[in-house]
Amino acid sequence: MGNIYFITGIGTGIGKTIVSAILTEKLNADYWKPIQSGDLEISDSLLIKHLISNKKTTIHPERYRLGQPLSPHLSAKIDGVKISVSDIDIPPTTNDLVIEGAGGLMVPLNDEELILDLIKKLKARVIVVSQNYLGSINHTLLTLEVFKSNNINIEGLIFNGIANQESEDYISKYSNVKILGKVPKLSIIDSESIANCRQYISI
Repeated sequence: MGNIYFITGIGTGIGKTIVSAILTEKLNADYWKPIQSGDLEISDSLLIKHLISNKKTTIHPERYRLGQPLSPHLSAKIDGVKISVSDIDIPPTTNDLVIEGAGGLMVPLNDEELILDLIKKLKARVIVVSQNYLGSINHTLLTLEVFKSNNINIEGLIFNGIANQESEDYISKYSNVKILGKVPKLSIIDSESIANCRQYISI
């Protein structure tokens, strides 16, 4: 087994899939999204397949494929499914593995468990994706603090999108978490732009 990285974010829609694609391409790693909630015909796994160009990556099937674009716990209820962290196991591979979460770390999976509990179970190296917007300092520091209070080591932080040096410097200084990279806002998202973005991440 190679290195295992869990990609989470400070919220929904901040670029976890784009960052996951860049990391997968940079490392020639395998990719796995354990829980896909909604958009099954244009899932994140299918998007990753479209965006990478190396020949080594295996895209592992999701453990749960839920029909509604909602929080996993609610989508599962609608589908008559019970998500259980104990039923989610890392797929067999000898390669590095990039795992993409669903939303942020406090997203509920059922009435008792959160994405945070899945991260604890999988014992992966955590990479947090942030994006600069009004309130993102607060959201980023809160996310990092939850990890620290749960004794979960953070591999580092990746900023995605339009840069804000002041915010990024403050988050780095206050949290003492390493910045692994800064991915610029992409006007075109395709396999070429993803491959070109490998230079922006150090891991």
